[in-house]
Amino acid sequence: MREEQIEKLRGVVRDCVSKHLYSSAIFFADKVAAVTSDPADIYMQAQALYLGRHYRRAFHLLNASQIVLRDLRFRYLAAKCLEELKEWDQCLLMLGDAKVDEHGNITDTKDYSSMYLDKDGEDREINIISAICFLRGKAYEALENRAQARLWYKAAIKADPLCYEALECLIDGHMLTCEEETNLLGALQFGPEDGWLSSFYSCLIKKYDKDNVVETKFRELEQEVSNTKMSEKSLCTLKNNTDLLACKAEYYHQCGEYQKCFELTSILLEKDPFHLKCTLVHLAAAMELGHSNELYLMACNLVKDYPQKALSWFAVGCYYYCIKKYDQSRRYFSKATSLDGTFAPGWIGYGNAYAAQEEGDQAMSAYRTAARLFPGCHLPTLYIGMEYMRTHSFKLAEQFFMQAQVVCPSDPLVYNELGVVAYHMKEYKKAVWWFEKTLAHVPSSLSEMWEPTVVNLAHALRKLRRYNEAIIYYEKALALSTRSLSSYAGLAYTYHLQDNFTSAITYYHKALWLKPDDQFCTEMLTIALADECRLGIDPKVETIRSQLFA
Repeated sequence: MREEQIEKLRGVVRDCVSKHLYSSAIFFADKVAAVTSDPADIYMQAQALYLGRHYRRAFHLLNASQIVLRDLRFRYLAAKCLEELKEWDQCLLMLGDAKVDEHGNITDTKDYSSMYLDKDGEDREINIISAICFLRGKAYEALENRAQARLWYKAAIKADPLCYEALECLIDGHMLTCEEETNLLGALQFGPEDGWLSSFYSCLIKKYDKDNVVETKFRELEQEVSNTKMSEKSLCTLKNNTDLLACKAEYYHQCGEYQKCFELTSILLEKDPFHLKCTLVHLAAAMELGHSNELYLMACNLVKDYPQKALSWFAVGCYYYCIKKYDQSRRYFSKATSLDGTFAPGWIGYGNAYAAQEEGDQAMSAYRTAARLFPGCHLPTLYIGMEYMRTHSFKLAEQFFMQAQVVCPSDPLVYNELGVVAYHMKEYKKAVWWFEKTLAHVPSSLSEMWEPTVVNLAHALRKLRRYNEAIIYYEKALALSTRSLSSYAGLAYTYHLQDNFTSAITYYHKALWLKPDDQFCTEMLTIALADECRLGIDPKVETIRSQLFA
């Protein structure tokens, strides 16, 4: 067989692979390898076998070759075969010995000094060392050694920032704290043409910064960038990219702007109904807004299209949780975690379903499992603290809230809970400090979601007899929500303590209009009326009244 014929057959193999005709690719690659015995052709044959799902045969072919331990591509493909066969220990053995430090730097590279066949290499290919580190991380994660998996994922993204899968595993698996995520991104060596990628990665990590910081990152990616190449100008923009818009929706969710989040995810899912990351954010927003019909439709579609994915059964659990059928929701959250033990929302939903029925021990067990599996997620620790607070174990609750604050020091909800604990412990100065810190960390402008925090701050100020400041915050709370009994009652009582009986009576009446049977307001209104009668009406108020009724 002449060289031209062999080269033509190589082209046929590559074309068969590109057209997904794997049996044809295997047939012709086998003939080429038999004729030439060239390592590159043997690799091509093994690649065709791998793509055709003949993992045992591909591994045998690679392992039988003399070059498997000297060429990194052979070794990597052999390990990939073992990955598909779920033989994780053998996979690690095939990848060879290597060590990594706590920062994700490879300290022992003797096994990576092998030659590397670069035939058919692309202009910009992922570093083979990065791919090997990533596969090592996957093997350790499958063996439930998440500490080692985390280090190897960090090593993979450090070896080549283009290895997005490693960063995805770190972020989706909640393996890093906020600070660790930021430090890792800062340590990546991006090429001069990869500025956009650095900005995109910074949008993927936890987004608890101030709105001007996060919005600036999004604008950098959305704006049209003019590139001049070969005398032609082209406009590049990611403005309508679904991944970027899903990041923005996630940011809205973290800000508590659930309606904006839901509207954006609805538009995205019309455009790409199978974007699963966007689907998860959409489910979370629908849960917060109580859209049970939407949850039902989403759950039905997901179970039909992806019956083996944890997300599908998580959606079913969300629907039952939304309609307050907690036993059923717990069953489906449990099914989600059994399908994928690393699916964080499933564990948190499982715990929340128990907590909703005040079954504290089971809820704690679910939250503790989540805290162990996802050290970079502060929510399980936060929920453990909330469970302790529900049982009035305030010191223990405070300890867990402080742990959550270490993992994610930018989430205002953590500071709010610390303020509530301090208030219950009658440490009012401390409570004021925590509540003010909460409002300082709210990433966007105050919304109705933060009205309870403003009211709690006003209560704490009232306890400290800082009445004028308390009144300011009660009024701010009423600007956020005009149907808050606590705000009207607190404002009335503060005016009452200042002997401003007329204003106190006005606000007691407003509170009772919202809840006519409120015992506190009913009793205090009676006292305020008696006090006003006893001390007389303010002359200024009497003048105004006489003018009105003249």
